Parts: sequence; structure tokens; C-alpha cells
Amino acid sequence: MASNVDLADRFDISGPTHIMSRSGVRRSSTMMIDWNNEEDRRCVAACVVKGTYILENDRTMCRVHAEALAPPWWESFHFRLVDVLKEEAFRRKCDKLIFGAIYEHVPPAGGRRHPSAPQYIVAFRGTMLPHPKAIHDVVLDLKIIANTLPDSKRSQRAHRAVDTLLATIDSSAVWLAGHSLGASLALEVGRTMMAERGISLSTFLFNPPHVSSAPAINKILPCEGLRKELYAKSALVKAGLGMVLSPHRKKMEGLFERLSSWAPNLYVHDRDIICQGFIDYFEQRQQLEERCKSATTLSYRDMLFSALGKEKERPHLLPSATLWKNSTMDRGANLIQQSLAAHELQQWWKPDADLRLIATCYSFA
Repeated sequence: MASNVDLADRFDISGPTHIMSRSGVRRSSTMMIDWNNEEDRRCVAACVVKGTYILENDRTMCRVHAEALAPPWWESFHFRLVDVLKEEAFRRKCDKLIFGAIYEHVPPAGGRRHPSAPQYIVAFRGTMLPHPKAIHDVVLDLKIIANTLPDSKRSQRAHRAVDTLLATIDSSAVWLAGHSLGASLALEVGRTMMAERGISLSTFLFNPPHVSSAPAINKILPCEGLRKELYAKSALVKAGLGMVLSPHRKKMEGLFERLSSWAPNLYVHDRDIICQGFIDYFEQRQQLEERCKSATTLSYRDMLFSALGKEKERPHLLPSATLWKNSTMDRGANLIQQSLAAHELQQWWKPDADLRLIATCYSFA
């Protein structure tokens, strides 16, 4: 969630100081990036998403030219802004919200783009609650819960932008990145590209929302053994229903096969209830795959819609992913403060040494 406080929006104060300090200066022309290093790639992707938040802050506060705070968040890594993606639901053109942007990598004079560096980053911001028109973001948050985000105008605009970009360049040179609501958009676009066109895009999802009963179950059943037993029985029920709804089960198995080679990066915090469901989904799946593999492709909600003659797939049903779990915690904060901090974007441009990161690669074989 973006902040309206200028200090939080200023790259020289709130940016990745460990990268800035490598050259002993904080000028963008001297920023050194190791594109083969996962930490650097994560930090760059997170900072560019932050810049997309601040683009909208700059627009709202009429900060232009030298007063604009957004450009250093991408220019410091040798990117330039080539397009902004705006909400299309407004009547007056000047009121259109910026929800995403496309950035092109332009190496310093005389340099060449590193093979591991993207040529373009398509970044999507998340919900901005302090924004005077936050209701438009909140409506989309509700669409995530209802699994109707793909039907939104914002999602359609995002798809068109990526389609247009991929018509001119190699897909291996494009990154998708987003935070919170923006992560849902990036996930939906990347998932569709792979499922329908076989295009695998490098994807960085920061605190992606996952509507799940897992946080409530974890509270009600604190005993891990009881939770495992519940999830095991639930998987057996899903497998049984999958046998009854055979066409839906086969459809989902085919979808998993098409998606299996796409492995987005999911950056989650184990105290963030908004994305906690992804942790439980993958950990449960790993435990149950050997005993009840067919259940891992199914969800109760999808099967209900299938029984009603409507086919929908929950976006969290991913065959492959790299799950980056952060477990850092401010022990002086209360539970609400910890949960809010766990959902913040700024944690993801910190160095690995400041995070308790555990990376787990999941695949559907």
C-alpha cells in the first residue's frame, strides 16, 4: 500500500540503500546491478512497482518535472517510462487513475543490456487506501474475492498492453511485476498468456492476495496434526467429487499441464493474512501429492460452478512456482501492526541479510 508521506516516496531516503552504497554515491548513472543475482532482480522489480504507486501520487498531487518523486524509482536502474496504464471507468480524461506502467531498460551510454536483464517491465500497483478515489481499487479487491477480476476493465487494459508489447519483441525480455491487487493483475495476465498462448513470462508477485479459509483454520486448529488430518480428508473429498465431475477434473488436469512450465515468483510473508493462503496451498499440496495428486488441481468453488454449468478456475491453482517466504517480525509490534507491516512492499527491496527468506520451488510432475 502506498504512502502519501514524501519521505516514504523519496528514493534517496527509502530506496535500497545496499545497492546505492556499492559505488559510494547515490546517482542513478552509477548504480551497479548484478542481473544474475536473485536479490538484485527482486529489489529492482519491487522498486519499479513502488515507482508505479508514486506515479499516481504525483498525478494526484500535481507533482511534475523536478517535483515529481516517481522517476528515480526506475531511472536509478536505467529504465525509462514508455507508457502508463490508466483506469478506463472515469468519464473525465484528467481523472483517470494510473494503475500500471511499462518501463524500458536503457543501459548507460556505450553499454549493452545484460542477458539476464529485462528489456521491459510491466508493473502494476496495488490498492491505495489513502487515495481520494480508493473506492475504485476496493471494488477490484472485491472482484478478487468473487473471482471476477478477469472481467474488469482494468484487467482487460492490462491484457491489451502486454499483447501489444509482445507483438514486437521476444517474450523472454519482458517481466511482469505487481504488489497486492497489482500482483493479482500480473498473475492473471501471466497465467492467461501461458494457458492460452504458451508464452512464459518472468513474473514477480509481491504479497499476492489469496482468498482462503486457511488463516481461520490455523486459528481454530492450532495443532498441526489436526490441520494435516483435516486437509487430508478434504483432499479425499475433492478427489471423490472430481471423479463425479470428470469433465471438470480432466479440464483442470489439462490446464495444469499447459501451465506447468511457467513458474512465477511469489513473495509472501507468513504473517500477512492477505497472501497466507498461498503458503498453505503449496505446503498442503506438497504433503498430499503422493497420496491424492488429483485433488491438487481442484477447488470446491470451481467444482460448484462446474456443477451449475459455469466453468471458472481459481487463480491460485498453480502447478509450478517459486515461493519466497519472509518470516521477519517486529517483536515490539502488536498483531495488527505486524500484519500491516507484513503486507508492505518496502520489505522486498531490502537485502537478503535483513530478511528471513526461505525459497521453495514447487512443480507439478
